[in-house]
Amino acid sequence: MNHSKSKNRSINSHGTISDIGAEIRSGKISPVDIVKNCLSRIEKLNKNLNAFITVLGEQAIEDAKVAEKEIQTGNWKSPLHGIPIGIKDMFDTAGIRTTAGFEHFQNRIPKRDAVAVTKLKEAGAIVIGKTNMHELAIGTTSIESYFGSVHNPWNRQYIAGGSSGGSAVAVASGFCYATLDTEAIGSCRLPAACCGVTGFKPSYGLVNLEGVLAGEKADEKILRIAHAAFMARSALDVKILIDVFLNHETKSEIATSLNSKFRIGYVLNFHATEEIRSMFQKTRDVLFSLGHSFQETELDISPNFDSKTMEQDRKEVNRLFFQEVDLLILPTTTETVPKINAASKKGPIALSADNTFFCNYYGLPAINLPCGFDTKGLPIGFQIVGAQGKEHNVLELARQFQDVTQWHLRFPKG
Repeated sequence: MNHSKSKNRSINSHGTISDIGAEIRSGKISPVDIVKNCLSRIEKLNKNLNAFITVLGEQAIEDAKVAEKEIQTGNWKSPLHGIPIGIKDMFDTAGIRTTAGFEHFQNRIPKRDAVAVTKLKEAGAIVIGKTNMHELAIGTTSIESYFGSVHNPWNRQYIAGGSSGGSAVAVASGFCYATLDTEAIGSCRLPAACCGVTGFKPSYGLVNLEGVLAGEKADEKILRIAHAAFMARSALDVKILIDVFLNHETKSEIATSLNSKFRIGYVLNFHATEEIRSMFQKTRDVLFSLGHSFQETELDISPNFDSKTMEQDRKEVNRLFFQEVDLLILPTTTETVPKINAASKKGPIALSADNTFFCNYYGLPAINLPCGFDTKGLPIGFQIVGAQGKEHNVLELARQFQDVTQWHLRFPKG
């Protein structure tokens, strides 16, 4: 297999994993050239956006060379083989600082990779860097970080969302093709909505979080609602990522759900401004046009965190929420993206998690999809929520929506 032609081949910085992965496997594009292209964009744009805390330039190129040789010799590992991935700076990376955006962790260098990082490496993914975030993941703006505020790539005066703000910026800006993140109250889906990318949180416990700031003290409440999460450019790319962490039985279930028609619960009691509501109504109309049935519903999307009842609530949620519907839809954010100056005055939770937290509390799989832009030119997102263990339903409806819309294919200039 000869990759020499790839040097003259244009690389789409905003391409999808499914597309670029196929070209890597066929030899049309070299993983080395893809990594170099991402690093070039990081060098050009990251100083103004501050999406990365640590960039692994030389190491990523060396890893890409290894991936290229493996693929040339027929040792293709997965659709992620040779794909640059960003890792939220909550996940330990062996020999590479893992700071959580916290001053006292600025020189913290773990000896082992987190379990999820190991999984991605085994699949052949190239770790290109560690993404910036809201300090210790305790906030929804990514303004507060020892390494400086993250800026929205559509307009630097606005927040990127949080706590995984750097990840959303990195995917939207073509710095990498996907990211591995954490989410406790919406901190993957919220920044995904703010930056116009796809953000997915699977069911609680599906992806192992061992090695997230290993050895450091953590709030017990956070541990009980924290999920692993992913950001990418499409629902199909998210499926590629999640397949790395699922067993063959679950993969088969996902494969058989193509073109399904769903009973969709149209949540009425969400919190949102009129501009968000108007965009969500248009999104509902798109889904309705695909032949799905709809039922208006009101649910307890504002649960009080109670450690004594949470486990029982999780056991009963499928029965309470999904007896008459397969999926729920509602907006991701309650308002359009706020400016950094305004958000900094409101505190770390300036971007409300009122529409997202219930998914973490109940352990439900949920995805944010871009669905339009506000009057200021900032992205707006909506979410699809499924029953526990029904990731395949969420991803299938998401795929159907993105098959007939173009919002996920729009990216900021730069």
